[in-house]
Amino acid sequence: ASCLVGSEMCIRDSAMPMYRPLRPAGTLDVPIRQGRYRLHVWEPAEAHDEPAPPAPSGGQEQPLLLLLHGWMDVGASYQFMVDALPEAFMQGRRIVAPDWRGFGHSALPAADHVVFADYLADLDALIDTLSPHRPVDLVGHSMGGNVAMLYAGVRPERVRRLVNLEGFGLPASTADQAPGRYAQWLDEIRDLHRGSLALRGYADAGAVARRLVRTNPRLDPARADWLAQQWAEPRADGQWHLLAEAAHKVVSAQLYRADEVAAVWRAIRAPVLVVEASDNAMAGLWQGRYTLDDFHARLQAVAHARIERLGPAGHNVHHDQPEALAALVCGFLAG
Repeated sequence: ASCLVGSEMCIRDSAMPMYRPLRPAGTLDVPIRQGRYRLHVWEPAEAHDEPAPPAPSGGQEQPLLLLLHGWMDVGASYQFMVDALPEAFMQGRRIVAPDWRGFGHSALPAADHVVFADYLADLDALIDTLSPHRPVDLVGHSMGGNVAMLYAGVRPERVRRLVNLEGFGLPASTADQAPGRYAQWLDEIRDLHRGSLALRGYADAGAVARRLVRTNPRLDPARADWLAQQWAEPRADGQWHLLAEAAHKVVSAQLYRADEVAAVWRAIRAPVLVVEASDNAMAGLWQGRYTLDDFHARLQAVAHARIERLGPAGHNVHHDQPEALAALVCGFLAG
C-alpha cells in the first residue's frame, strides 16, 4: 500500500500489522456538568477490576495523572506514551485521559461555538469526581497544555506537578482588535449554520490515517492506522467522520489577553516542566507575530518552570517521541 508523506511517496507493506497497545485503556463515562465525559483509563498495574473513579477516601498510592489532549485530538492519542512508561511508574497509579467537550465520545449540550473557560470548568468537575481530596498531576498537549497552565494558577492547591507539551498560548491582542473579532465570530457562527464550516468525511479508515501522516510525516504508519480508528468513526453515509464538532472551528469571541494569562501563571505553585519539539511550529504558524522567545519571556511569570527539548519531533511530540517523552514525564513526576 502507498501513502503520501509530505510531497513524497512512500511504500509500506499492506501486511504490516496495526499498532497494538501494550496497555489497552478501559473506558468510563462520567456525568460532568450538563453532559457526559468519556474517559480513557489506564489502571494501576496491580488492578484487575473494571475502571472506576477512586474512592473519596483516597485509596490510590500515587496521585491521579490526567492527560489532556489538544485541539482536534482525542484522549486515546496518549496511548503510545502510556505504553512507554516503566512498570515501576505504573504501580499504584491511575492514569486518565478525557475526551474534551465536542471531541471523541464525550457528549455535552449542542452549541455553535466553544467558550474556552468551559474547559477549566470541565477539568474542575473532573477532578472533583476523580480525585476530590488529593492534588493531581497534569500533562497537557497544545490546547490541553494551555488549559492545564491556567487551571494550575486558578486552582493552585489542586495541582501537584504539571507537564506542558507545546502549549504556547497565542499572540498578545489589543483592545482595538475587539470590533473585528466580534464581527468575525458572528460571521463564522453564520457560516457554521450554513454548513460551510462542516468537517469533511473520508472514504475509509485508511484515508484518515493518510491524513494523519500528511499532517505529521514523522508519524509511524502502523500508529497512524491505529490512531485513525480512535480519531474517526464510520457513519450512516458510508464515510468516516472525525470525532469532533465543527463548532470548534469558530473563532473565540474573546481576545487572548496575555496580561491576564501572565497574572494567572504567576499564581502557579506547582513545578512545571515545559517540553518543546525540536521543530519550531510557531515559526510557521505565527510568521513572527509570536515567537518561541516571546513564550520563554512569558514563562518568567512561572515560579518553578524548566524547559526540555525533544527531537527529532514536531508539534505532536507524544506521537513522534513517545519513549523519550515517557522518560521525561516519569522522571519529572517522580522527582
